[in-house]
Amino acid sequence: MSDPSSQQQQPGRAAHLGGGWTGVKDEGRRMKRREKNRVAAQKSRKRQTQRADQLHQACELLEQRNRKLKREVDSLSEEQNFLSEALRAHEPFCPIMHCSFASSSLQPDAAARSV
Repeated sequence: MSDPSSQQQQPGRAAHLGGGWTGVKDEGRRMKRREKNRVAAQKSRKRQTQRADQLHQACELLEQRNRKLKREVDSLSEEQNFLSEALRAHEPFCPIMHCSFASSSLQPDAAARSV
């Protein structure tokens, strides 16, 4: 430890900070804190960029899945239309469709068992 009387305030920044070694210590702490903060900010920006990249990837995958599901819906709609047309074309010739019990139960297996 040094004698307090030997520590003289120097003009300029050290005088403003309280003089002598205290100013140097404060400056060292401030530099360490600024470096630590700079590193933390870099890490934060990196995490933010990684998160944005992950969200972008997830978005791309969801868009692909959505396109695939839309194609599947279109295909199933076409199949439904085809089958509806086939049923309409078949109805006039179908003896099961004209039976009284067929209106309550449209299951051809049940109609076949009862005949």
